[in-house]
Amino acid sequence: MADTADQKKADQKKAEKKADQRKADQRKTDRRRRKVRLLPPPAWWPLPAAAVLGLAAGGAYGVLKAPEYAATSYVVAVPNETTEPATALGFAQAYARIATSSSTLAYAQPRAGISAGRLRTQVRAETSPESPMIAITGTSKSATEAADIANAVADALSLSSNQAAKNTGVQLLLFNQAVAPSEPASPSAAISGAVGLCAGGLLGGLWLLARPAGRTRRSEEHHVAGPVVEEYASLPAQGDHTDTKEKESVR
Repeated sequence: MADTADQKKADQKKAEKKADQRKADQRKTDRRRRKVRLLPPPAWWPLPAAAVLGLAAGGAYGVLKAPEYAATSYVVAVPNETTEPATALGFAQAYARIATSSSTLAYAQPRAGISAGRLRTQVRAETSPESPMIAITGTSKSATEAADIANAVADALSLSSNQAAKNTGVQLLLFNQAVAPSEPASPSAAISGAVGLCAGGLLGGLWLLARPAGRTRRSEEHHVAGPVVEEYASLPAQGDHTDTKEKESVR
């Protein structure tokens, strides 16, 4: 009977030791979890996040978008013997404005081989205030079609303006025909990605400047004060320390 009682006491002590060991292990695990607790992200996280999103969007746009080609033909306004050069410069400005008009595009549409509505969106005319030359640029997903559009509009503009050359004293002459370009005019995937990166970074910076300052301050205080609270959580409070001193003095 004595052996049985001793055995029971030994088993009880072993069980208590195991329970104490489990509690100690649990306390260690809790401490590790408190130390490894995930901290909130820094306040400036929108800046790199927006930059990365912009880079991805710009690169995807450059890869997925079909390349676009541009070809340019040039016509020049030439005055006759009785007309001053300044008059030719003024007519060049006027003809540049009517290069994309409905009447000019109606002349150019048969040679360009596309509809007048589509032709209007794929051609533009530019001129300089210092030179009587007009640059007519055609754009298309095909390099040959871009050159055909520019040459068709240039010929149509020259034909329609020369019909009134006797009255205006200025005629348009074809200075240089457009040729099919060998490289697209649209930006590459690398350039699109760089533009997207800059745009995303700019938007992220603007968001940081525009968001409320109180929210940023609270997040920074929580980010800094978190470890401090854990470090001094085990220290006695100031009131408890004072009470202990008072009790000792009374004794």
